[in-house]
Amino acid sequence: MSETTTLAAGIDTAKAKLDIAIHGCATHFTVANDRAGWRQLAREFGKAGVCRVGIEATGGYERGVVASLRARGFTVLVFQPLQVKAYARLHLRRAKNDRLDAMLIAACAAALDAPEVAPDPRLPDLADALTFIEQTEEDIARIKTRLEHIRDARLRRCALADIKRLKARRTAELKRLAAALRRHDDLARRLDLLQSIPGIGLRTALCLVVRMPELGRIGREQAAALVGLAPFDDDTGQHRGERHIAGGRSRVRGSLYAAALPAAFRWNPALIALYQRLTAKGKTHKAALIACARKLVIYANTVLARGTPWIATPAGAALTA
Repeated sequence: MSETTTLAAGIDTAKAKLDIAIHGCATHFTVANDRAGWRQLAREFGKAGVCRVGIEATGGYERGVVASLRARGFTVLVFQPLQVKAYARLHLRRAKNDRLDAMLIAACAAALDAPEVAPDPRLPDLADALTFIEQTEEDIARIKTRLEHIRDARLRRCALADIKRLKARRTAELKRLAAALRRHDDLARRLDLLQSIPGIGLRTALCLVVRMPELGRIGREQAAALVGLAPFDDDTGQHRGERHIAGGRSRVRGSLYAAALPAAFRWNPALIALYQRLTAKGKTHKAALIACARKLVIYANTVLARGTPWIATPAGAALTA
């Protein structure tokens, strides 16, 4: 956290309305969560001299006002709910209503630093398309699980037809997303660099480009932590606890974990060696795969930072490791 003299405001978001508070002031007002409300909000912020705005991620209801304010030159910080809750606990605040939440978010916006990597306005629409693909994959997995308990031949045919239809949709949407991303030369370059890494295919590369814009501009430890693949200590006094991963971007982590399995068994010599070395030391299959997934995001970060494709040494170890 850092001290700042920039006047900050906080927005508590609901489907139909926005509650607004300005840090250090008694000002509190409400506007509709629509285009007219966003324009009114920008005017009020302009009059008050607000430059920085904090808002909590609420599953998509915040996206319209965020885009509107950023287009008008405001710095908008989108907080995860965990950040706001942690700030409330730090200041021993237990009471909760829309007005108090807006005040709390305003305080967060005033105290916390803006992200080092500016938001890319092209990514939200691409992320929507990727989310649809991920949800289609989840639908396929659910039907496959359901199929295990279906005995009636007609119902099994229905379920299998649904799986076939969803797989075709997934393939078509992946092609459409890749084509949309390749309309931007810089994003296409990032996609090609990521796909040069053995074990990272189109599906995983798309996820990393769209959901991890920081890659290539942060350190390897920070990259692993952002995805939730960094092992955290659990030590106190004489106790030495088992290391665990926690938090992070779950959809990116899931994509990397899914890619790590075939990469560690077939596609990536460095990860094959790593997996075998860890399991030989007694690590479980899951722990070894998590380590391989962590290596994948580190490789991705290094390849993008260097701006050159993956190169492996003759011994099979990655030059980017």
